[in-house]
Amino acid sequence: MSDMLLTLEGVHTHIGAYHILHGVDLVVPRGQLTMLLGRNGAGKTTTLRTIMGLWQASQGRITFNGQDITRRHTPAIAALDIAYVPENMGIFADLTVKENMLLAARQAKHARDMDEERLQWIFKLFPAVEKFWNHPAGKLSGGQKQMLAVSRAIVEPRRLLIVDEPSKGLAPVMIDNMITAFQQLKASGVTILLVEQNINFAKRLGDRVAVMDDGRVVHAGAMQALAEDEVLQQSLLGLAL
Repeated sequence: MSDMLLTLEGVHTHIGAYHILHGVDLVVPRGQLTMLLGRNGAGKTTTLRTIMGLWQASQGRITFNGQDITRRHTPAIAALDIAYVPENMGIFADLTVKENMLLAARQAKHARDMDEERLQWIFKLFPAVEKFWNHPAGKLSGGQKQMLAVSRAIVEPRRLLIVDEPSKGLAPVMIDNMITAFQQLKASGVTILLVEQNINFAKRLGDRVAVMDDGRVVHAGAMQALAEDEVLQQSLLGLAL
């Protein structure tokens, strides 16, 4: 299992009286992009939040890079170089784009302290981040906010990037830009776990796929194999890729 950066074994999560995850088994290989698919309410977002310690697993084990992180709190998990972009993006609307980026750059006290070479790389991935550098983040469009959210997550090198529905609400041209960005991130050695509803997005990007239903992973394997099997697609997702 040494080639697996992240592993979930029999993970259960309760939120109040509700039992949401029912023994999730999931592996995320190093250097690959793993898609987490499933119908609405299948438990995908709960899985991400449980990984990050925002909700505590009530049973099971979560291992990252050989370390048991099941009972760790969110700041300690993030300190292992794991970045999480939630579905709501978590943008600070009253702060500028620059200030949002600076908050995420843990090694920098001032904007001038941020890694300039890395910033220029981000600007090439997401030109809107540079264009609106001094503008309030709340004034950005939905797609621009999504790009800022991902940019903020990668402003410093990360071992694992976890993103919840990055293409949600994006225009087709912005989806293409986001796909290119994730392809470049993967090529740079970042391991990525994505929850996604846009099946074409998943098909173009994914190396591996896990499909959830009713709080469990019901299928795991190569993304290409699922993309080529219409019967399996219909069975698992009720649609064709």
